[in-house]
Amino acid sequence: MKYIIEHMEQGFSEWVALEYAQIIRDVGASNLILSSLPEGTEESDIPEALVRMGLQWTTKPLVDIHEAFPDLPKLREKRVCLLDPRGKEDLKPQDAYEYDYFVFGGILGDHPPRDRTNELYRAYPDLLVGKRLGAKQMTTDTAIRTTQLIVERQLEFENIKFIDYPEFRFSKSEATEMPFRYVLDDQNRPILPDGMLDLIKKDSEQSLDGLL
Repeated sequence: MKYIIEHMEQGFSEWVALEYAQIIRDVGASNLILSSLPEGTEESDIPEALVRMGLQWTTKPLVDIHEAFPDLPKLREKRVCLLDPRGKEDLKPQDAYEYDYFVFGGILGDHPPRDRTNELYRAYPDLLVGKRLGAKQMTTDTAIRTTQLIVERQLEFENIKFIDYPEFRFSKSEATEMPFRYVLDDQNRPILPDGMLDLIKKDSEQSLDGLL
């Protein structure tokens, strides 16, 4: 299964780099592609950790992905699924046979969410079919993890265990609530990218310092 992220950002924040690294661990470097990076992007602009992991990327837009990766099939009309929080139907296990690519457009994980889906629909009006992953906002790695569980492991959406807006406590007086939905692991803990909890703690401490 191929997963494409339309990287609609300038550069790579620490948060995004950790998410992308986790996605590579989850789906494999050969199954993840970043498209639409800014023109002029060079390998030196990509976080070194992602380069070492074999991240595939291109400045080509989604519709021209096969030009950068000629071994991939061309994107065909209505065979590309855009994961859209406002889609009319939830993603189903049988969708594994209906679509060749699953696309994530930087539309998941922003808080408050930005209207990225409309940008993609306007750019590729005949190509994309929107599907939903429930009604709650997810981080990008959570959205891909959920998609993978549905289309690769054939789990129904309602059978996936989630937690909404978990609170991460670092001390008696220090805690952060994250405004997203996360998949739970076998021990009922929210699944985060490696290193993300430390980053959340650091961001929380910096925010607190700004108030003092």
